[in-house]
Amino acid sequence: MNPITIIIIYFTILMGPVITMASTNLMLMWVGLEMSLLAIIPLLINKKNPRSTEAATKYFITQATASMIMLFAIILNLKQTGTWMFQQQTNNILINMTLIALSMKLGLAPFHYWLPEVTQGIPLHMGLILLTWQKIAPLSIMFQIYQMMDPTIIMMLAIPSIFMGAWGGLNQTQTRKIMAYSSISHMGWMLAILPYNPNLTLMNLMIYIFLTIPMFMIMMMNSSTTITSISMMWNKMPMILAMTSMLLLSLGGLPPLTGFLPKWAIISEMLKNNCTTMATLMAMMALLNLFFYTRLIYSTSLTMFPTNNNSKMISLYENSKHNFMLPTLTVMSTLTLPLSPLMVL
Repeated sequence: MNPITIIIIYFTILMGPVITMASTNLMLMWVGLEMSLLAIIPLLINKKNPRSTEAATKYFITQATASMIMLFAIILNLKQTGTWMFQQQTNNILINMTLIALSMKLGLAPFHYWLPEVTQGIPLHMGLILLTWQKIAPLSIMFQIYQMMDPTIIMMLAIPSIFMGAWGGLNQTQTRKIMAYSSISHMGWMLAILPYNPNLTLMNLMIYIFLTIPMFMIMMMNSSTTITSISMMWNKMPMILAMTSMLLLSLGGLPPLTGFLPKWAIISEMLKNNCTTMATLMAMMALLNLFFYTRLIYSTSLTMFPTNNNSKMISLYENSKHNFMLPTLTVMSTLTLPLSPLMVL
């Protein structure tokens, strides 16, 4: 692809969520969403193979359907209230339509089926963009209109997302699908706390992004798309094993790693709001998430597959790939729990 075209596409992907976050006009928010959608499609089908074409088609159809529902709600709201923003007198059906459209864009259950398939069919670096940067714009819209949303409907979307994110990743052997189900579960946690403390939603999103970026970096360095391929990392990049284990445990939410902070803060906030049953269910599903993260750690660090003597010395002779951002991001995503008083307050 032409370098100028690549620059324009990535700039459009960058500016789409920025326009959405900076806007107080629903139409401009919708335009920002569409910029991200239309710009990322050429990158999804850059490698011409049936899997990427199928993934791009699924992504486009799902996102276009969500955009249509949201635009329909915006136009009906304009006809009803005469403004480009939701007001207190806005019909609840229109707000719920917008919530459903944003849930489809985020991949929340029961609209989550497209996300693992699309993530599996695209390259690793595009999967990273899809699971991090593309989530910011819909969440920013939810953050701006959460006061008008029905908390019951939000919980009806959040709890199934946490359950499906935990159950769906149990029998997966593809690392991209595991990260996709991890994303569904984390989005459920963010949505569950949104009606009670939206600042915790932003903190959870920030920590999730800091955890996901180095994890994808490690997979891209080793081209690890399956558990089998990631298990061969020990003889190529042995120093990466400790980083991988810490990142996966942090994604699972184990103390004293950074990933424990959002889960602890969210459960504490929900207990303060008398949501004891939901907090208990969310904690139980976090254990299922931790199980398939631990399975990756077991395959990566605690097994040594039969190999000949020459392949055991690969790390001594090969020029391994270096990524200067990886150590910094790993430290930020695993060892910043002592800063929790500043982050929570």
